[in-house]
Amino acid sequence: MLAAVPYLVGFHPTASLIVIGLARSQAKLVARWALPFPPGTLDAMSPLFDRESITEIVVVGYGRGELVTPAVDEARDLAAKEGVRVGEALRAHEGRYWSYVCDLATCCPADGTPYDLSSSQIAAEATVRGLVALPNREALERTLAPVTGPVRMAMRQATAEAIAAFQTRIMATTDLDAFAAQFVSEGLARVRSAMDTHAAGGRLDDAEAARLGLDLTIMRVRDEAWTVMDESHASLWKDLTRRLEPRFTPPVASLLAMASWRAGNSVQATIALERALTSDPAYSMANLLMHALQNLLSPAILRDRLPTPAELDTAMGPATSAWLLPLINLFDEEGPPPTLK
Repeated sequence: MLAAVPYLVGFHPTASLIVIGLARSQAKLVARWALPFPPGTLDAMSPLFDRESITEIVVVGYGRGELVTPAVDEARDLAAKEGVRVGEALRAHEGRYWSYVCDLATCCPADGTPYDLSSSQIAAEATVRGLVALPNREALERTLAPVTGPVRMAMRQATAEAIAAFQTRIMATTDLDAFAAQFVSEGLARVRSAMDTHAAGGRLDDAEAARLGLDLTIMRVRDEAWTVMDESHASLWKDLTRRLEPRFTPPVASLLAMASWRAGNSVQATIALERALTSDPAYSMANLLMHALQNLLSPAILRDRLPTPAELDTAMGPATSAWLLPLINLFDEEGPPPTLK
């Protein structure tokens, strides 16, 4: 169990509470909370137990006893109230574990039981299957961190050129609504092209990435990507989340969060949303998705509910110049100078 948890959440937890929900001995949910947390934090699990037909949970807390025990007690109390069996409840700290459901000194001594994850068969099988458990959450956050050095400088230059090209075109137009319609049409085509490039194993070059970053600030273009979303698109949005200038990050980070959530990777989804909301705390898509994750909603709620591109066109109507305002408003924002590393 202790060997499996890091591969379920993507990193080796510290100061954390992990709850694994089981139905017919199969894991149906894995949720993590940073410790400490305020009373009532786990209440969001109650509807989840019924929705996912959870019959048993396994609870693992990481850290000192005074940090972990209140959280484990809350999880056990909630399970008892909901009629869910607690198969095991553990505290792990500094290479030892203690059980909250066993008090037999012969198998669960007061000073804890030592364990070594590196010798586990689960760790060996996970490695063979290409699964990775990073050292901690900070290491996972770094996998979504903005690129630096020459790569950042190249992307900044590509972004400046994309902005200059847009400004040249819009200054030359005599019909802003017609220009907006053409720009949106081109953006929709670039979204589809980016997905095709990604599916073929390719990668957008700097100019393509920068242009798509501008496109996705337009809600209709972003929603095209959302509507045709597939879990396999996560790596495309992850690449762009790292490469785009921070002011253009919220749309792609939110799309990464959506793809990650649908793929069952709620930790990566949360980190992506943190990136989006750091750049724009009011970004509505990111706030809505964060609410869904914090309330342990299942991505299955979206099944058969996403609109088609044609339905988006009907709902939003023809493009107008007002659609371009979110993009134009970003032009005055200056990014920090690139860091060479």
